Amino acid sequence: MSQSTTLEAPALKPKDYASDQEVRWCPGCGDYAILKAVQKTLADIGAKPENTAFISGIGCAARFPYYLSTYGFHTIHGRAAALATGAKLANPDLDVWVVSGDGDSLSIGGNHLLHLLRRNVDVQYLMFNNRIYGLTKGQYSPTSPAGTRSPSSPSGSLEAPIHALSWALGCGARFVARGADVQQKELVETLKRAHDHRGTSFVEILQNCIVYNDGAFANILDKGAAQTAQIHVQHGEPLRFGPGGGRGLRLRPGKLALEAVTLGENGITEADILRHDETDQMLATLLARMEGPDLPVAFGVLYCDPAATYERQVRDAMTEARQRQKPLQEALYEGYTWEVA
Repeated sequence: MSQSTTLEAPALKPKDYASDQEVRWCPGCGDYAILKAVQKTLADIGAKPENTAFISGIGCAARFPYYLSTYGFHTIHGRAAALATGAKLANPDLDVWVVSGDGDSLSIGGNHLLHLLRRNVDVQYLMFNNRIYGLTKGQYSPTSPAGTRSPSSPSGSLEAPIHALSWALGCGARFVARGADVQQKELVETLKRAHDHRGTSFVEILQNCIVYNDGAFANILDKGAAQTAQIHVQHGEPLRFGPGGGRGLRLRPGKLALEAVTLGENGITEADILRHDETDQMLATLLARMEGPDLPVAFGVLYCDPAATYERQVRDAMTEARQRQKPLQEALYEGYTWEVA
């Protein structure tokens, strides 16, 4: 009598999530590093390719679905959030990731992204921010600093840039985080936290465009600047940075604002340094707005406060509606009716 044996499929490695398509970004583009981090994340969480979908809009980042051996949908400009919402509502068990750039997300796609965030659809939204339109040859984007000279702003852009994370918080996002293409270890951990979160996880990833905006984040990400220009936040830990953790953040006396202080100067001790609370939306907003030269740029999970997901609420509403459903004849005669002789 033969016995049946159930064999477990071997764990997939990062390379197993790579498709057979040639990766075609400019040599040196930060997207290569982000692709590597995403593949490592998928392997670490044991993602099933047949239950995973990557949805993108238009732009350099939007080529992502071609390079992963999962389901994918390369949509039209700015509409990735809307398509992802539909996919998740149609199949709530599908693991949906959205990949988009700063222009695709915050310009033509801003309205769709706003509603994705406020509805809290359970997807991971990765916004690559290189502060420029790369695919269409270097026009200034919604995140470009004022004064940016580009083919579409030869005299310098006039608009104030959108700060993506504080904007997302204002839209009602329940999870916001920031990573960078050159921070492989930290980025993978941030992406895994985003995946663990139930609801919309919004992750801004600083990314270098070597052709049209090279060095846009050099003052933050270069090795010589990293210690003083970055702060990596951890829930419950003091907000310290700098060489040896010798600097920290505290609330400016008499104001609802952060300031950087040096431990040991003017009687400053660790007791004066704030601890990160990722459930505190106000603190997350203050951290999201930080930028040099006086304050470091915050990386990691700035805010995480789960709430009911949109697809769960839709499903519950449909169930309730079915329970209240009446026969058609009864429904037709309900309320005010008239008989015409």
